[in-house]
Amino acid sequence: MPEILAPVIPEYITVHLGPPGSQAENVTVPFADYIKNVASSEIYPTWPEEALRANIYAIISFALNRVYTEWYPSRGYDFDITNSTQFDQAFVKDREIYENIGYIVDDIFNDYVVRQGSIQPLFTAFCNGTTSTCAGLSQWGSVTLAEQGFTPFRILQNYYGNDIGIVEDAPVAFTDESYPGVPLRVGDAGNNVRILQVQLNRIRQNYPAIPVIEQANGIFGLDTEAAVEKFQEVFNLPVTGEVDKSTWYSIKRYYTGVKRLSELAAEGITLEEATLPFGMEVSAGMTGIPVRTVQYYLSIIAYFNENLEPVPLTGTFDSGTVAAVQRFQEFYGLPVTGVVDTDTWNTISRIYTETVAALPPGYEGQNAKLYPGFFITPGMRSQNVTDLQTYLNFIAQNISEIPLIPVTGYYGEQTENAVSQFQRLYGIPVSGSVGPVTWAQIAREYDVLREQLP
Repeated sequence: MPEILAPVIPEYITVHLGPPGSQAENVTVPFADYIKNVASSEIYPTWPEEALRANIYAIISFALNRVYTEWYPSRGYDFDITNSTQFDQAFVKDREIYENIGYIVDDIFNDYVVRQGSIQPLFTAFCNGTTSTCAGLSQWGSVTLAEQGFTPFRILQNYYGNDIGIVEDAPVAFTDESYPGVPLRVGDAGNNVRILQVQLNRIRQNYPAIPVIEQANGIFGLDTEAAVEKFQEVFNLPVTGEVDKSTWYSIKRYYTGVKRLSELAAEGITLEEATLPFGMEVSAGMTGIPVRTVQYYLSIIAYFNENLEPVPLTGTFDSGTVAAVQRFQEFYGLPVTGVVDTDTWNTISRIYTETVAALPPGYEGQNAKLYPGFFITPGMRSQNVTDLQTYLNFIAQNISEIPLIPVTGYYGEQTENAVSQFQRLYGIPVSGSVGPVTWAQIAREYDVLREQLP
């Protein structure tokens, strides 16, 4: 089942003690303590509890919106939010926290406001309602409504509309910068690719020179490369077709802008847009393509490294797979959990790629080569495509359901159709692109059929 890129409550938040761009101190504090500080600085503890709760919901959602959109990191700053009320909300270092405000924050610090149909925390703008007014919540106005018997939720509806909701008990987790740490390029696949594809397609609505990415499927093909190149050209970035940190955060910044995610009248991010094609973790008991991918990579790595555990390609994350993952984690200095999280997967992928790259020419003999370490997609032209076509043609001579194709080194429509048909026959999700599981199955069938030759 696909996962959703849903907001989490950060364990910590970094506050800049001044306006953006000022030479002020940064302080990092637990998120709940930050909310207590802001609430104690923005509102009065003597107000009715209904008004306090409504204001604290607004304070929480405002801060989470800044964190979720990476408003400041995407602009090159090393903090999440400022304490300047011109831009954000008040925060006073080491200030006293009012007891009743502290109790309320402890109760609701992991609840936040959303617009129905969207998943991102609503940018809950607010002002005091006396010396300044705005389109959002009036702090003193909320007191009047509370005295009239309004509940916290009705107070929020009064200012933000009847189509809002409250997400309750959101998980608390460590949040790091969203940039994956290495540039994304043609052949890469994963949730980060899917995220940038969705964002580029939305930016294109405002900047139509950027070509559409027909399939936002998490596979970095030539259409994604073309969209990245045009984005880089339009926004005066080095045109490389690769998504480095600068390009990643430029895409995120313009996406936030065209979506107006940091405004009260945000377009919003839907569940469909936030759906991720790949799981966040692969662990014991799971089955399917992600498990087969992990097993394939580990089996190849272990073949060349006797310190590691070999793993059978069962497609089930069984006890043998857990042991192989644990041994890999121990050998490469990772936390030994037996779970393939992001850090473990990145290390597995890196070691696999380095292992294959170090093999001498002709290492495969008469057998098929190992998976090259990146997805092969329509539009590519390379020796890997030539090898793929050679293997498929040999298989097609023995399995009539697979069409014969010309061996050109170019991944065109005929090759895509042959790959799709192979995937159908062998129970692999049909994508028309060749990842590790498809390549491994093609290589296996090719080797078996060659062994049967007289």
